[in-house]
Amino acid sequence: MQIYLDHAGTTPLTETVKSYLTELLDQYGNPSSPHSTGERAAQILADARQSVAGFLHSDPGDLYFTPSGSASNTLAVRGLTSDNPRKDSFEVFYSPTAHKSMLKVCESCTRHIPLEVDSAGRINPSHLDTVLTQHNFRRPLVCIEAASSEIGTIHDVAGIGAVVHRHDGLLAVDATGYIPSLPVDLRVWEKYVDILTFSGHKLHALKGTGVLWKKKAVTLKPLIYGSQQDGIVAGTENVLGIASLGRAVEAYDYASVSPHNRDYVYAYITRHIRDCYLVGAPIESGDRLPHNLYVCFRGVEGESLMMLLDMKGIQVSTGSACNSGSLSASAALSAIGMKEADLHSCIRLSFSGQETVEELDYVCDTLRQCVADLRWLGK
Repeated sequence: MQIYLDHAGTTPLTETVKSYLTELLDQYGNPSSPHSTGERAAQILADARQSVAGFLHSDPGDLYFTPSGSASNTLAVRGLTSDNPRKDSFEVFYSPTAHKSMLKVCESCTRHIPLEVDSAGRINPSHLDTVLTQHNFRRPLVCIEAASSEIGTIHDVAGIGAVVHRHDGLLAVDATGYIPSLPVDLRVWEKYVDILTFSGHKLHALKGTGVLWKKKAVTLKPLIYGSQQDGIVAGTENVLGIASLGRAVEAYDYASVSPHNRDYVYAYITRHIRDCYLVGAPIESGDRLPHNLYVCFRGVEGESLMMLLDMKGIQVSTGSACNSGSLSASAALSAIGMKEADLHSCIRLSFSGQETVEELDYVCDTLRQCVADLRWLGK
């Protein structure tokens, strides 16, 4: 039995997307070329842009396609701060539980300050107000993730955005972890958010396609120069990747997103596996991603547990795929104050919602046995 429980890492292409891409394989035109072959490619891009705009309830002209979610995050931050690194007008504040691409680009800025989070990884808007009041020498650029795809905690985007705008700041939000589970309506969010980014492969599209949305009033300096996409994201567009995202969001069904399978497995863990605990926002709090289950099993090496489960046909992760292979502790786990002894004892299960009861029972039984075996070996 093979069970994939790493949907926060990436998602498979749907049959609808596969079929559409097969139709497009002979559409090799450069969308910037004025002849008919190029125009067909340009129309594919235009159709995809319209679909993504509809998905977000936004103006198509406010969307930019990038090579990845990480590229979108880099453009969002450095596009605002790179004119003069020594004298830029922004002071950058950022969530310490954000994706590594957001952490690294924020840390690359001359003036950067990590924000405090509570033990669940939440930013308190009132505390943020105090911080921005104390650091009022330059315009604030606040960078957060809408939700942590690692520990599953959802941020109060509206509350944070309201505080940022009271201080005449800008709010950049990475929605990559959030948008597969919860819809984004920019008719509402644009009141609080100035830049929004996400990655297509978390929505059943091809890898290599990111999205950046920005308000028209926000000016970004390009990182790569050229003429495409208003000169902000240059280079010949990834037609197949963008087309796959357009088709994926057309058929995306939030009605199927449910915490049921996650809660089924978590209930089993709490009843049958001792000395473990949930990491991130509580299940019952309402501010946790419905497909995310991140658990610390004390006394167990998370990497070993992941590999043992993989040998038995169950794919999980120890957190963000971008941290895979790193021996250092997850920045998110350190930020929430997890005990040092527990930092490497966690695994993340992220569900599609389509798992059967038979599969869930197999996961539960196998997980219990693997934890027991590893603890016995560790004695």
